[in-house]
Amino acid sequence: MRITHLLGKAAVISLGATALTFTGLANPVQAKAPDGSAAACVRPDVHTDAAAARGGHDGLDHRGISAAEQRSIEAKTDRILDRMPKAKKKQTTAAASIPVYVHVMRDAAGNGDVTDTQINQQVSVLNSSYGATEFSFSLAGVDRYNNSTWHRDGQSATYRSQTRQGGANALNIWLVDFEYLGIATFPWDYSSEGDIDGIRVQYSSLPGGSAAPFDLGETATHEAGHWLGLYHTFQGGCTSTNDEVSDTPAQASPTSGCPSGRDSCSLPGLDPIHNYMDYSDDACYTNFTSGQSSRMSQMWAAYRA
Repeated sequence: MRITHLLGKAAVISLGATALTFTGLANPVQAKAPDGSAAACVRPDVHTDAAAARGGHDGLDHRGISAAEQRSIEAKTDRILDRMPKAKKKQTTAAASIPVYVHVMRDAAGNGDVTDTQINQQVSVLNSSYGATEFSFSLAGVDRYNNSTWHRDGQSATYRSQTRQGGANALNIWLVDFEYLGIATFPWDYSSEGDIDGIRVQYSSLPGGSAAPFDLGETATHEAGHWLGLYHTFQGGCTSTNDEVSDTPAQASPTSGCPSGRDSCSLPGLDPIHNYMDYSDDACYTNFTSGQSSRMSQMWAAYRA
């Protein structure tokens, strides 16, 4: 059973479950979620000063996206775009308004709740951060649940498949309390796993949350970038192809904080510490590149339009 409220009307579901506990795992550079989907984004821990993430669960796979897998994805995307009629391609890469469905996963005691104001502010942050791209976001609905297991991201495939709304073009955001700041699915996975498509975000990272310095809402910006087809800027390390975007300088490793002038690779360009797809503090983020914007539009045309 689910009670839905659109644009801020109150509703709560009580499904009574037991919270999960976790054991420690090392910080992945670009980990996959336990279900194998996309990147589990572990910027420095949101609850302590430690750089390592809080514990993992369900056999977390720490492998990054391999070069072979990356090439396969790019080749598949090229084939899809090549087969698309020019008129259709032009239509699908036009400015897109993305409906956003927010699912608030509280525990039985009510922990994990966020206000309607925070949710509206989060959508405003998305629109501001993506202002130079072709994408805009509009709040389409909000659900609130009481379920301690779901609150800690337990049974994630189950709760996502039971609560997800909209089609390939709809961004579903599940607000949970887990060991990451966020986890996202990639657009090319929608055809096989559309029922769990979306992003999971640490609820305390919303504007006004307690996850400083990750409390300005940019975790959702970062995860939505994966959802739209972007890799981390440090994907591939110091290589010419790195994240498959030509105007993001290569970097050897994720950024922590906001270290001006950081240059971790001998290739041209300073590390893109202000890019939303790095791991910098929220206040450090300022931009997507034009190449990233073009890539998101291409991925939208191929997989989500």
